[in-house]
Amino acid sequence: MKVLSVASEMFPLIKTGGLADVTGALPLALAEQGVDMRVLLPGYPGVLESVEICGKPAELQISLGSAHIRQCQLEGTIAYILDAPELYERAGGPYLDTEGRDHPDNWKRFALLAQAGARIAQAGINGWMPDVVHAHDWQAGLVAAYLRADETDIPCLQTIHNLAFSGQYPAAIFGNLDLPGEFFTMEGMEFYGDISFLKAGLVFADAITTVSPTYAEEVTRPDFGHGLDGLLRARAKHLTGILNGIDTREWDPENDPLLERRYNTRSLERRRVNRRSLYTGFALEDDRPLVSVVSRLTHQKGIDLVLEAADEIVAHGFNLIVLGTGDQEYEGQALGAARRHSGRIGVHVGYDEALAHRIQAGTDALLVPSRFEPCGLTQLCALRYGALPVVAPTGGLVDSVIDATPATMARGVATGIHLRETSPAGILAALDRLMAILEDRPCHLHMMRNAMSTDVSWTASAKAYAALYEELIVGRGRSPANSEVIRRNVG
Repeated sequence: MKVLSVASEMFPLIKTGGLADVTGALPLALAEQGVDMRVLLPGYPGVLESVEICGKPAELQISLGSAHIRQCQLEGTIAYILDAPELYERAGGPYLDTEGRDHPDNWKRFALLAQAGARIAQAGINGWMPDVVHAHDWQAGLVAAYLRADETDIPCLQTIHNLAFSGQYPAAIFGNLDLPGEFFTMEGMEFYGDISFLKAGLVFADAITTVSPTYAEEVTRPDFGHGLDGLLRARAKHLTGILNGIDTREWDPENDPLLERRYNTRSLERRRVNRRSLYTGFALEDDRPLVSVVSRLTHQKGIDLVLEAADEIVAHGFNLIVLGTGDQEYEGQALGAARRHSGRIGVHVGYDEALAHRIQAGTDALLVPSRFEPCGLTQLCALRYGALPVVAPTGGLVDSVIDATPATMARGVATGIHLRETSPAGILAALDRLMAILEDRPCHLHMMRNAMSTDVSWTASAKAYAALYEELIVGRGRSPANSEVIRRNVG
């Protein structure tokens, strides 16, 4: 079975968040299920230079403009790089310029990506023809619209990684998208008088997934739906939640070359070396319990709640580490907290992948107080490394962390702590519960081993995706060549 994944970023070529981790890891996991997934990606600066082996460029003629496709080989994955320098070769990031503003032609940059994906889906590339297209987030939302406009029988799956970003643009650009006029209606991609790329995907795709089961239910409610909850309720029978995994080879405390000391569930005492290294690196004082935040510093992630509670977190007997970048206001507040509590709070503004590994391997707990969290990956990494996750009761955080309640503690299955409320008071109450666990060393060790034994790999999720792909293909009257292999792997 052949699947074309269309995405705006992919680790290790380009990453701004968890989307890249998913699109980078999923093809490798699906290969074990007999699925040949290849990824279509924009040719941002440095992307082609980061790939060792690329074929000759193939010209792609589509109505939005000419471009070239380069077939490139990564470790275990084939990527198709959309080479359109006038749209992608520019300073700044994938979505923002050097001043932190949206590129003004983002609508065209990602409409071109979507139209290229639809063209490859129908015409193939270098003799390879996909059976299904998997579009990720708003940047690939128009793929399903272009496929529907061409009345193709190739099915399309649209995944929501974060509904808060819908790719909303003025209605005036619609005439430039080369889509049928009837698509610009309330039942189509019109969104409060504008255009929503993600809404197009949700309307025209054959199926929709979110990145956790709980988030699949949350997005059908007004408080999480960002104006699209009614549409998602209407399409509920086509909506599925599949929990993300992480690359357990990249995140492996027993073999991680970035750690001061490697360890496993049988050698947890070695983990103390990593903890001492964090204390030294951040100039923290005393051997107090350590809680950390590894996150984008944004309102969604609840960093304002952590900073509001920072003085009390220290007063409750904890040291605190914050690693991340985001809103300048929160970056400044974090640095201010570190100055107020020198030796108690350490802050690194920016993102450092190696440091993230070392924090996960040394902190006692990882705090994730997100107001909403479609899946979350840092808590999965924390489980893998034995850092107890302290998480908000939302989305994938609920689905991946077993709360330390009296019942789960009696059964010996708890892996972390859920906040009772997502607020500064809720954080402090959860940290009081954490302190009691940390002071009971046998209990703490047992929970650490539970956490590290949790299956956070892509295996189960890849099986679910493979089964869904086959269901979509068969539903369109098509027949993947290796459907029997898929059935054996998922059954």
